[in-house]
Amino acid sequence: MTEGALPDDRLPQEPVAESEPAAAAPPEERRYPSTIGGAFYLAILVTTAIGLGIVVAGNWRLGVRWVAVSLEAGALLRLVLPRRDAGMLAVRHRAFDCLLLAGVGAALLLLAETIPEQPL
Repeated sequence: MTEGALPDDRLPQEPVAESEPAAAAPPEERRYPSTIGGAFYLAILVTTAIGLGIVVAGNWRLGVRWVAVSLEAGALLRLVLPRRDAGMLAVRHRAFDCLLLAGVGAALLLLAETIPEQPL
């Protein structure tokens, strides 16, 4: 180390310029959820929870249909909303998100319709 040099943990701090205070911009009003996609995401979660509640109550076909329809709605919303407005619906690329949501929703609908009734 050369004379006059400070070790790395003792680097000199730059002086803070004491100029006029920065104009404080008014805080931007925050919406909760902050995007329209976030509101749709919450609606999809609520309808899925309703579907799971129906399954627990005993009518599994109707409950699975609720879950499937909410996934299909999520796929449709992800398809039409721009990325900046999609909120938590946008996880990966648009095509992947839409195909995954629509595919799982279609599979659930197919299973709910084709599984035969079983005696208890």
